[in-house]
Formats: sequence, structure tokens, C-alpha cells
Amino acid sequence: MRWLVLLLSLLPALMGAGLADPAASQTRLDEIVKTGVLRVGLTGDYRPFSQRDASGSYSGLDVDMAKNLADSLGAKLEIVPTTWGTLLPDLQAGKFDVGMGGISITLARQRVAFFSDPVMRVGKAPIARCTDKDHFATLAEIDRPGVKVIVNPGGTNERFDREHLKQAQIVVFPDNSHIFDELAAGHADVMITDAVETKLQQKLHPELCAIHPDQPFDFGELGYLLPRDTAWKLYVDQWLHTSVGNGTWGRLLATYLGN
Repeated sequence: MRWLVLLLSLLPALMGAGLADPAASQTRLDEIVKTGVLRVGLTGDYRPFSQRDASGSYSGLDVDMAKNLADSLGAKLEIVPTTWGTLLPDLQAGKFDVGMGGISITLARQRVAFFSDPVMRVGKAPIARCTDKDHFATLAEIDRPGVKVIVNPGGTNERFDREHLKQAQIVVFPDNSHIFDELAAGHADVMITDAVETKLQQKLHPELCAIHPDQPFDFGELGYLLPRDTAWKLYVDQWLHTSVGNGTWGRLLATYLGN
């Protein structure tokens, strides 16, 4: 019985310790509501999700969604610049509360972070100048000596290329905002990226053609990147569910993608 007496004697102290540190139960959701600021990480180089112009202003589908999320919290939106290569380190360093802007859901990212429910199904597909589109329909046709495959660094596009291409030349171009201009100018032969992006870029660059975007090389989904905080993830998922249900998401898709 001595152990029971000891436990009962320690119980008030244990309970007091828990009550003395209310911050221990604070979630990211609580912090955002308390500070009145929602910090959203965006690369600003991936149309139609986010694009940063010369003045530093951001626009795009996920910029509008970020504003909607901030409004739902009664918070001010603060955009935090990030890159594809530093996306996870920036999240883990606490630089932003949610990463948006066309982020692929991967198991590697899932090991250290949470994702929202998927917002869009995608997959990797090629895009090339329309005069060459019949030459790059398959990975075998792309992965040939002398073929230049252009790619932006640090993200799933580069990871896909390095995993599947062994003979083609992979040309890393650092500025994702102008990478399709490079392709159109003939400085590379083909690019492999998310199918949704190929559909948009062929509208912005009439000389480029998306190649079988409705039959991509692989399966992929986009989502919002979150810290490992269950309460915050549940809130974002419910907000996203509501945004789809009330038509907000569909209207933005129509605005930025035309379908």
C-alpha cells in the first residue's frame, strides 16, 4: 500500500504542474487565432497557383485561397517567400503555418509533415514545342542521348527526371517563372511537369503543346503542407471541405484554369 500512499501524495503536485503550463496545450490553430496572423509559404513561381510579379505582389488560385483561409480565422494574411528546395526546412523552422501553391503530396514529405486533404489530382506529363510534340510522347522517346530536358530545381519535377531519365541531358534552370520561355525559345527540347501546368502553359505559350495531359506518366495529388499539429490539420481540412461545398474552390478553378 506504500506505493498508493506515495502516488496520492504526488497527485496534487502533478496536477498543479499541468495547470501551471497552459501553453503546453496550445496548438498552431490557437496561436493563429491569438496573434491574428496567418503565415502562408509560397514559392511565387508556379502558375496558376502562385505567381510573384516584379513589384513583389502575389497572385494566383492559392493566393486567393490563402486569403479565404485567413478570413475564416479572422486573421491577416502574411505571405512568406519560400522555394521548392527549402520548403520542408522552412516549415520545420516555423517560418510559416501552411505551405500552398501547388505542392505535390509525397511520402518523403509526409514523413516529416502533414498534408491537408488533396485539392487536385495530377501527374507528370511532357510539354514541348508543338512542332516536336510527336517525338516525346513516351519516357523512352524522351530518354535518348541528345535530348535536353529542362527542369526547375529542388522539387518533384527534378526528382522525377533523375529517377526516370538516364540518357537524356537534364538541364536545371533556376527561374521557374521563365522556364517555359526557355523551352519555347528552343534552349531545351521538352519539360516534364504536373499535367495541370502543361494545360495552362500551352494557353500562355501558343507555340508549346501539352502532350497527353489527361494520361500522365504517374499518379499524383496536390495538397497544402502543414506542421505536425492535428488540431490545425483538422481545421484546414474542414475549411477546404466547406470551400469545395459552397463553390469557392470551383469558381477559382474556373477563373484561373478556365474549366
